[in-house]
Amino acid sequence: MTEPKVTLHRACRVRKERFGLLFYDSRGPRLLFAETGDLLEPGFFTGEVSVHETLDRFTDTEHRKVTGLLSHLAKKGFIREQQIC
Repeated sequence: MTEPKVTLHRACRVRKERFGLLFYDSRGPRLLFAETGDLLEPGFFTGEVSVHETLDRFTDTEHRKVTGLLSHLAKKGFIREQQIC
């Protein structure tokens, strides 16, 4: 079974800011500000990092915050829909 990974939609970009991550969707254009602090780096969204491997490093609170963000990003079309637990 393949580990789930996250990739941005080809029209979207992400960059690191002081508050966390800023997502930009050129189809809109739309912006999404994610107050993640240092939990995630933009490189997480390249599809090269295992979601489970990343989530295993977090506390329960951080885990819920990140999975909530991933769910929100998927609903808004910033990332490809994937099964993430």
